[in-house]
Amino acid sequence: MPEEGVQLTPKSELLTAQEIITLARLFVKEGVEKIRLTGGEPLIRPDVVDIVGQLYKLEGLKTIAVTTNGINLTRLLPRLKEAGLNAINISLDTLVPAKFEFIVRRKGFHKVMEGIHKATELGYRPVKVNCVVMRGFNEDELLGFVDFTKDLPLDVRFIEYMPFDGNKWNFKKMVSYKEMLDTIKQRWPELEKLPCETSSTAKSYKVPHFQGQISFITSMSEHFCGSCNRLRITADGNLKVCLFGNSEVSLRDHLRSGASEEELVQIIGAAVGRKKKQHAGMFNISQMKNRPMILIEPALMSFPLCHDALQSPPNSKQWGHTSSHWLTLRASLPKQMGKALMKNKLTGQLFLPGFHPEQQWHITTGILQTQLRGCCVFQKDPSSTFDPKCLEVSPVGQVSVDWQSKEASPGSCTEVPRASDNLTHTDEEGRATMVDVGGKPDSRRTAVAGAVVRLGEKAFGMVRQNQVKKGDVLAVAQIAGIQGAKLTSQLIPLCHNIPLNHIEVSLSLDEAKYAVVIRSSCQTWGRTGVEMEALTAASLAALTVYDMCKAVTRDIVIEEVKLLSKTGGQRGDFSRV
Repeated sequence: MPEEGVQLTPKSELLTAQEIITLARLFVKEGVEKIRLTGGEPLIRPDVVDIVGQLYKLEGLKTIAVTTNGINLTRLLPRLKEAGLNAINISLDTLVPAKFEFIVRRKGFHKVMEGIHKATELGYRPVKVNCVVMRGFNEDELLGFVDFTKDLPLDVRFIEYMPFDGNKWNFKKMVSYKEMLDTIKQRWPELEKLPCETSSTAKSYKVPHFQGQISFITSMSEHFCGSCNRLRITADGNLKVCLFGNSEVSLRDHLRSGASEEELVQIIGAAVGRKKKQHAGMFNISQMKNRPMILIEPALMSFPLCHDALQSPPNSKQWGHTSSHWLTLRASLPKQMGKALMKNKLTGQLFLPGFHPEQQWHITTGILQTQLRGCCVFQKDPSSTFDPKCLEVSPVGQVSVDWQSKEASPGSCTEVPRASDNLTHTDEEGRATMVDVGGKPDSRRTAVAGAVVRLGEKAFGMVRQNQVKKGDVLAVAQIAGIQGAKLTSQLIPLCHNIPLNHIEVSLSLDEAKYAVVIRSSCQTWGRTGVEMEALTAASLAALTVYDMCKAVTRDIVIEEVKLLSKTGGQRGDFSRV
């Protein structure tokens, strides 16, 4: 939801319930077998149950579906089912309650989850859950969504982020179907592909023994225009033969001017006849001035003759504005490297023309390591009072440092299991190098880190009362910490880019110290640990608290940024007492 809200269409411009049924009857008579009511949010339209009931009476209509944000589903679903609703899609882009509240700008996550469970209890099979995947926002939740299908008859549909006027789309935010599939197969290599109908917009897969399944809507990377059999009618009665087309025909105006059924059929036929072979390329689409189709107030008629990914706009249009706030950081490459390397516009990955993908990895890694060796040399500072005995090294690339003040007694360092007497991120000559973890076994890795932000009495009171002008400090800092953990490898040059199974960031208030206490935890299944991810999450959350409160006071201190515990890996477990 945009921060400024949305402008509602005047009621007089919307199709009435009777006009919706008139058009539906016409389309069903011409062979349409499925009608979907979408939005905006269709379930806030007062006559939605009545509309479903009247659609159910149309002879020849086999399926009546609805796409909803799920907020009102638990309350309305029993009546909708009784009226004849037999298919449900629920839009849900995150499984993190705080992130949900941030993008929707209101509470309601638990209501959506209740709606999903209510739908399964009432016998809907499957309950489709639409998730628009956006880089830097929710791509780290892929595994969580797949796991969601383990015990529930769901079809979680991962939708490639699509461009709509206003959502500030660019290809860097889009996570392709292939990339998503690769990430999921790393966790579930036994993933099975399911057969699908010719006109299906989804590529479906299933983890053996899971109740539900997952699907991918590949509107951008592998369009399905050739088999598309869908049409869309907007809430104000405009016919669109393609979601990404600018051409619209007002059926409402023809209806209200007294057009006969035969004339309407000719108008619709002419529009369908102008449907192009495929939609424009994604970069052209992103520059189109698509009139906002997805409105908050009314229900929309979605006749089966346009992209099924049309269910995604409640996320990508209304909520897509917020995704532009996430900062995506990229490492800049030296000019001479940039001249040789080219960038894949779809995935954003660098490649060398004419080389096999496996060769690409070795070549680009070699170039990066060469560049690092040429400019990143560690030197000992002779004036430093740092005690080298307090430095213990991890073979997987993390460094655990603990030190005491000058007043501390000698030999008071915290000892950790020793695995090596050398820094693993440097070569024999002290030049920076990235650790090769290719030969290490996969294992479950967890890490917990913490930080404290001392605010002072005035700023602390404002945070506690949620009176800071910039907004809810604790909620924003929590999201920043989660985002920071996902960006660790881009912020810390020698960290590996690893898939995170889970990230949790919590913030609590310490009344005695006028402080915000931050605790972050990360989890993965892989070959290297997640200490740096946990530390980055705690640090970014702390910095966000500082940023949001600095207008109140400059006397803010960030302290005690430290690793609290870790499990997994060759060095064994660690816990700070």
